[in-house]
Amino acid sequence: MNFEQGLILAILAATVAMFLWGRWRHDMVAAAALLAAVLGGLVAPAEAFAGFGHPAVITVACVLVLSRGLQNSGAVDALAQVVLPAKSGPTVTIAALTALGALLSGFMNNVGALALLMPVAIQVAGRQQLPPGRVLMPLAFGSILGGMTTLIGTPPNLIVSGFRAQTGAGTFAMFDFTPVGLAVAAAGVAFVALLGWRLVPARKRAGAEGFDTGAYITEARVTDGAKAAGKTLGEIERLLDEVDAQVIGLVRNEVRVTAPSPSRQVRAGDILVIEAEAGALAGALSSVGLKLEEDKREKPREEQAGGATAATDDAAAQREDKTDKSDKSDKSDKSDKSDEIVLMELAVLPGSTLAGRSAADLMLRARYGINLLAVSRQGQRSMARLRSFNFRPGDLLLMQGLPEALTEFAAQTGCVPLAERELRIPDKRKAIVAGVVMAAAVSGAAFGLLPAAISFAFGVLASMALRTVPPRAVYEAIDWPVVVLLGALIPVAGAMESTGAARLIADFLLGSVAQGHALLALALVLVVTMTLSDLVNNAATAAVMCPIALGTAGALGVSADPFLMAVAIGASCAFLTPIGHQNNTLILGPGGFRFGDYWRLGLPLEILVVAVSVPMLLLVWPL
Repeated sequence: MNFEQGLILAILAATVAMFLWGRWRHDMVAAAALLAAVLGGLVAPAEAFAGFGHPAVITVACVLVLSRGLQNSGAVDALAQVVLPAKSGPTVTIAALTALGALLSGFMNNVGALALLMPVAIQVAGRQQLPPGRVLMPLAFGSILGGMTTLIGTPPNLIVSGFRAQTGAGTFAMFDFTPVGLAVAAAGVAFVALLGWRLVPARKRAGAEGFDTGAYITEARVTDGAKAAGKTLGEIERLLDEVDAQVIGLVRNEVRVTAPSPSRQVRAGDILVIEAEAGALAGALSSVGLKLEEDKREKPREEQAGGATAATDDAAAQREDKTDKSDKSDKSDKSDKSDEIVLMELAVLPGSTLAGRSAADLMLRARYGINLLAVSRQGQRSMARLRSFNFRPGDLLLMQGLPEALTEFAAQTGCVPLAERELRIPDKRKAIVAGVVMAAAVSGAAFGLLPAAISFAFGVLASMALRTVPPRAVYEAIDWPVVVLLGALIPVAGAMESTGAARLIADFLLGSVAQGHALLALALVLVVTMTLSDLVNNAATAAVMCPIALGTAGALGVSADPFLMAVAIGASCAFLTPIGHQNNTLILGPGGFRFGDYWRLGLPLEILVVAVSVPMLLLVWPL
């Protein structure tokens, strides 16, 4: 061992130790390792930041942006409604949800796929009368498994592909990971759905009381051509039952019926007053083709004198509405940026200036350019129209508008956004566009028309141009710590290879453990990678293990492909701890889990992964 090899191994050991310690963020540790390698003369200063231009780093960032487009448009929510069975037992439901998570993770960031499906999983758990963790852990593990099926499914696959390119063999293609990855994912999902979910400890959801916001009272208009038009209220209520929502009133010609007959036929232009939980609101609207009703009035209509009839009242209201619509359309065309419109859930604080006032009193559109879409008052149901609903401290308001306008409104009136709550109302047009853009980017890379990084960069540009991801939100969609982690560790990993340190480690593993047997060496690389990924970020694990895998293959004189694929699989299979993968961390609180809960399902799953993947690697990627 020479000085340079000893130095890079010391830096590597210190980096892994810092990852395990967890005091510093992964990107900070990676940056420190890169700077140490530069100071030690292992990485040339001119090449220190070359990793940030690596195709794997660019592709990861672009995939995160395209995933945000699918998320914002509600495309995944609509897909979940189609795929998930409405009425079935826990095994079938968990199987469908886990399989959907795996499918989505193959084509979008697996952390994003889990985040999208978590509210659905919690609803499923409640419907099946299961602890949330018994649905959340299978979903998290399924989304991790699905990531290994395509080039873009998870960052380790892109890193492995980049290291293959450095050998002169070219990058892996989009679906080169599919034969082995799909077999492992299918076996894992089947095990989790049929047996594994029963191994998950039954825990009470942590902090559930703090997020119990009660039901929203929402007004939704029946548009022309909507599924609800022409149906009876009874038929609509049966559809809404599937998403835990109900109709509590109907407004026709400004007249509200508080207890409409189930046989009453709904017409286009009617407004349905719907009660739904926050998580079920989007599903309630999309299931029957409704559109949220905006607060159309700038000021409350003056009450008519006692002799005014209801018919005269309604006619005046309709004329006023038409005038308002005309005026507002002119203004909104000039000032609104529809691609940046967001939904925000605000809580009315004690002492808020909103107390005792209504949306009509506040003239929300005229003063702030925002709309009130729904109100939640826990445990109570108001018979007032939404625009005349008098606010109280503790109410939850679903507001629509530009982020700056909503922030200004919250600051001026004494409201705060609820922590980490995101509501997505499906937009059919944007959902289709986002899906087409993603499919085109995937196709461009899959059929070799363009390199993956270029194809997905075009996809990001198209998303911005077509407004499926607002330009303002593009940089917010990127997980910058992951980008910095990859960009910093790629030169460090290159130093391991150039100094011969990776070959040194490979020789040690071959001589001491595998004893020159290629099959044992392949299994060893897989198990070591899997063990390391349970403790260290999976992208960092792949960057560390790829040079070792290449060195091992070189020492044996066999193909490097099966060893690189073993690294990809091992880096994607972190099931023993909550810190090995971001998906495991995401479910820690909502599932009420403890650190030691993961191995009960994770250990048999990792054993299954090894048992399935080694024969498949030998079959698909011969030594």
